[in-house]
Amino acid sequence: MDKEIILRRLVIRSFHVSQVEISEKMALKNNKLFLSLNSIKDIVLQTNLVEAMSVSIVKPGQYNREINTIMDIIPISSKVLGALGEGVTHTITGAYVMLTGADEDGRQMAEFGSSEGNLHEKMMLNRAGTPGDQDYIIHIDVTLTGDQSYDRNLPYAAFKACDSYIQEIRKELKAKESNESTENHEFFDKHKPNKKKVVIVKQIAGQGAMYDNQLFAEEPSGLKGGKSIIDIGNVPMILSPNEYRDGALRSMT
Repeated sequence: MDKEIILRRLVIRSFHVSQVEISEKMALKNNKLFLSLNSIKDIVLQTNLVEAMSVSIVKPGQYNREINTIMDIIPISSKVLGALGEGVTHTITGAYVMLTGADEDGRQMAEFGSSEGNLHEKMMLNRAGTPGDQDYIIHIDVTLTGDQSYDRNLPYAAFKACDSYIQEIRKELKAKESNESTENHEFFDKHKPNKKKVVIVKQIAGQGAMYDNQLFAEEPSGLKGGKSIIDIGNVPMILSPNEYRDGALRSMT
């Protein structure tokens, strides 16, 4: 019984965008991403603790601008078939979301040090987890209700509003035909009898002050349906390589 056993198969299809524009209607076509601002007002009204939200485009090289603290850099991906770690995932390359936030009193949504200031000085490009110097940045800035307790409910509200907007893009991404993809990659979780067993241990934060970690959301790097590592008691969790690859762990600092 030395034969490899395939446990899960994950297909990731990439759709590269070479341009991002503001438009009346959300759309993804001809390697261009068109962003509508029509849903922003409703998202603000429907999200507790959120007073305002703006969406703007940072083109490659145009980083000389003042921003609130950077809360996250988020890839835009969507499940087309199956759960996280298996099936088919569509993802956008060439454009990434940057979430920034502060409350009405000017308090930055950060834990052990904020990163507000000039974007040119605050973000190092071309690193794991940051956009490349040829990528577009979709800047979502959230203003939260002032005079509130400084706990994880505030940043969570910003993440929730941001994720609601990203979901509108995911709907367009989900509908793309496979033959329109720029690249296709297959990844397999395998059981290899009589081979060494390798486990990677990753320690994540779970104190619950101003940050959180979410597991197993409905969408890759998403929020809805996710389980807080704090709320489940910081118990050890086992992720398959493909679940990790597919964005099952979401750090929300």
